[in-house]
Amino acid sequence: MVFDALGAALFAAGLAYGVSLFADEHADAGQYGLALALILISGGVRALSAAISDVLAASRARTVTLDLRRKLAAALLGGRLAKPIDPGSAASIIIDQGEAFRMREIRFTPARLAAGISPLIIIALTAAASLVAAGILLFTFIFFILVMILTGTAAARESDAQLAALTALSGLLEDRLQQLPIIRHFGAEERIARQIGQSSRELSRRTIAVLRKAFLSSAALEFFAALAVALIAVYCGFSLLGLLPFPDPEQLTLPEAFFALALAPEFYLPMRRLAAAYHEKQMGEAADKVVAPLIEPDITHVDRTAHFSGLHAKGLSIQFDQRCIGPVDLSIGTHGFVALTGPTGSGKTSMLAAIAGQLTPTSGSIEVPGAGGAPRREDIAWAAQRPVFLRGTIAENIALANPQATKEEIELVALSVGLAPLIEKRTLNLQLSATGSGISGGERRRIGLARAVLSGRPLVLCDEPTADLDDAAAYDIAALLCKLARERALIVATHDPRIIAQAQEVVKL
Repeated sequence: MVFDALGAALFAAGLAYGVSLFADEHADAGQYGLALALILISGGVRALSAAISDVLAASRARTVTLDLRRKLAAALLGGRLAKPIDPGSAASIIIDQGEAFRMREIRFTPARLAAGISPLIIIALTAAASLVAAGILLFTFIFFILVMILTGTAAARESDAQLAALTALSGLLEDRLQQLPIIRHFGAEERIARQIGQSSRELSRRTIAVLRKAFLSSAALEFFAALAVALIAVYCGFSLLGLLPFPDPEQLTLPEAFFALALAPEFYLPMRRLAAAYHEKQMGEAADKVVAPLIEPDITHVDRTAHFSGLHAKGLSIQFDQRCIGPVDLSIGTHGFVALTGPTGSGKTSMLAAIAGQLTPTSGSIEVPGAGGAPRREDIAWAAQRPVFLRGTIAENIALANPQATKEEIELVALSVGLAPLIEKRTLNLQLSATGSGISGGERRRIGLARAVLSGRPLVLCDEPTADLDDAAAYDIAALLCKLARERALIVATHDPRIIAQAQEVVKL
């Protein structure tokens, strides 16, 4: 930034010196060569400073973005959230918000630093040639700052709304694409297209609003920059001609006048660059508001060395907007069986997520006796209603819970959860897709339970383990849960009366 300002000063000095030579009848070729050399050197200095600035900004942006995305991934995959985030919105947060941070570091941060330093250098150099010209620059700059504050405040609100619209559209697209076969089956293409069209138009409207404010701030910048140059040009010209309508406070020479006039556009150049990058600043600040709550450190003190000795939840409740789930009281020791039941949509899965540390409770407490807080993540196994699958074999998908498990351990666990018929027909080397296609719903849930068993973790959370299963498969799963409860603590969200009847404690939502 300093070298860029010095490069501008060299250019102004070369230009002023060259113009003064035209008025000197005794100027020789060597003097003209010096003026040209100053102009050429100024271009090299400014090009070099710009290249170094770009390299440093890109390096810092890469470091900041990688660190941010690492923290976001950890928070979204295993951190405590204020409310559930759908996969599309989570992807938008990591990708789009991360990109907003990167562009802010590449474009806006260097421009902001330059706008804070370069004008001071320029105005000091201008004052050395003409104090009045420096005063004109300061006078126009004060009004420019006031206008930029007003337009910047309005633009910040529009950027927040634009980012919210972008996140909503990303989540909608991801969800609808995931459910595309069902949408086509029920012939709902037109209705879904209208939903997406409405969200797209909302995003377009918000983007136009942001651009409108950006154009307004650019217009204000150009007006005051042109005004400053015009006033300095009039003053310098009238001063040299002796036509000022007031006593001249200084005696300008031709080189001094041209030096001040050539530097005048450079005073507003850093602000032009800042205005061009202001949108990145607004998007970065809007991303800050989304990201900051997700990566805030958890200051709750928990003894991470304490072993699982049971779990007590008291007055546990969760609130999403106007909806409140709970309060819930439950208690379980190192082994046993608690059933969490209630009508569909009552919040059973959300309550399990709060116990698992994935959602932040609105009120109440979850404690492990002797640990001083909620259970460690390392002590919790989760058997979801729709288990997640990765491309690979059945054995590899079961081993996600314990990558160090041997082939024999994986096979033993698979047999214990009732996967024997599948293994006999297709073996544990059967390749699965990311959706788990090729196996039944009951087999998918059994694989989810197999992971929970293989993990060896003392607290197992099960979400609707028998939903949509036939009676025989549901009976087997219920028997397996009862057997597992003799060794570990189980909290099961379920509608199944067979599971509820065998639970030691039933909690209704």
